[in-house]
Amino acid sequence: MMQNISELSEFILVGLTDAPFLQTPLFIIFTLIYLTTLFGNLGMIMLILLDSRLHTPMYFFLSNLSLVDCVYASAVTPKVMEGFLTGNKIISYNACAAQMFFFVAFAITENFILASMAYDRHAAVCKPLHYSTTMTTTICVLLLVGSYLSGLLHSSIHVSFTFHLSFCRSNVVNHFFCDIPPLLAVSCSSIRTNEIILFMLAGFDVAFSLLVILTSYLLISVAIVRMRSAESRKKAISTCASHLTTVSIFYGTIIFMYLQPSSNHSMDTDKMASVFYTMVIPMLNPLVYSLRNKEVKNAFKKVAGKAVLSLGLIN
Repeated sequence: MMQNISELSEFILVGLTDAPFLQTPLFIIFTLIYLTTLFGNLGMIMLILLDSRLHTPMYFFLSNLSLVDCVYASAVTPKVMEGFLTGNKIISYNACAAQMFFFVAFAITENFILASMAYDRHAAVCKPLHYSTTMTTTICVLLLVGSYLSGLLHSSIHVSFTFHLSFCRSNVVNHFFCDIPPLLAVSCSSIRTNEIILFMLAGFDVAFSLLVILTSYLLISVAIVRMRSAESRKKAISTCASHLTTVSIFYGTIIFMYLQPSSNHSMDTDKMASVFYTMVIPMLNPLVYSLRNKEVKNAFKKVAGKAVLSLGLIN
């Protein structure tokens, strides 16, 4: 019998695997990934707040990137861990909608924060003498507020259109969280409008951000080639390499997941790609952006030293 979305009270998430012997190892692995994500990103936020030398636009964006990573990883990973530990893969209708909203909102926010960081690096490398007047507090706040508002607005549109569909085929979702493509796949309504909206909004988000990033790095490359000092070139390249690495992984998976028709989706392949941008990227961001950075290392040593002295471990 056909079942309307208003009659559904829950969905069943298939998860990553049903193999019994993999449940415990995967629970341990994802728990370690999640704890590393939380401690790494929250630690980075605290470090930036405590050290005044890191109160610059670059670290302002980095601290918000860490916050965003914590939120959208937390929207997905704990439910996955629960599935591995207890075998409970049921998620209520409202929880599914909430999970999708927070994940999509903060993933889109991260998309625009990455673009803002690229613009910041362009200003720092290409116009260092005008950096303080270009990246003012007002500009940084406006870029950040725009990133959050875009994420919240676009997520509201996606959730609204997705959860107005009817689901009469099944309430079994072939994924490990409530994402848009797998929910469209189990709907018995026409999803043509949803696909158009998904393609247009995701296309705009990715295209606009990539345009900013690619333009910024094209100009950065020209500026680096013109630098006379080898040390200056090395420093500029080192600063940009980590950002480019994360950008490549993030946008590669986003394009793979969302900018193709649902008929071309292989859910098993999509699930593997989703693991990267829901769990791995939030864990890696503090590492690739920060741990190779001398300013962050010095700030960590300073804060750690003060903590040791305050505890009386060293006279």
